[in-house]
Amino acid sequence: MDKFGELDRSYIMSLIRSKNTKPEELVRKWLFSKGFRYRKNVKKLPGCPDIVLPKYRTVIFINGCFWHMHINCPSNHIPKTNREFWEKKLSRNQLRDSENLFELEKLGWNVIVVWECGLTKKRRDGTLEALEKDIVSNRDHKSILSLPSHSTTSRPLSQP
Repeated sequence: MDKFGELDRSYIMSLIRSKNTKPEELVRKWLFSKGFRYRKNVKKLPGCPDIVLPKYRTVIFINGCFWHMHINCPSNHIPKTNREFWEKKLSRNQLRDSENLFELEKLGWNVIVVWECGLTKKRRDGTLEALEKDIVSNRDHKSILSLPSHSTTSRPLSQP
């Protein structure tokens, strides 16, 4: 049984944002401070990536551990109430993420996933440094070959 009524729960859930979340803002501010210029939430690309760096042919998704079912993360759990609904919803999210990742890689984009748990105060610096290396290494690889890169990085940053 949910400790909130249906209307209260609906109100609480309506406050959860899908864009401009705190983790997204943190990563964007950090990227900007390092001289990276980007576009936000580009709807023309599959999955509407949170950050697009056209110069580096890189897209970044900042995923919440709960909403995108981050494996081996304490925040990844199925709520006890309305379990069937949540299992179905979160599985659909995961499937959609895989499909979008595949489509972006097929289009030649370097796909990076940053997990919310990697942006905690203890882990933030390491995650952001790894992010910068991943972005720059993709650009360097392309500039050497002068061809669109087909070797994309889709490894999630900050695995626990």
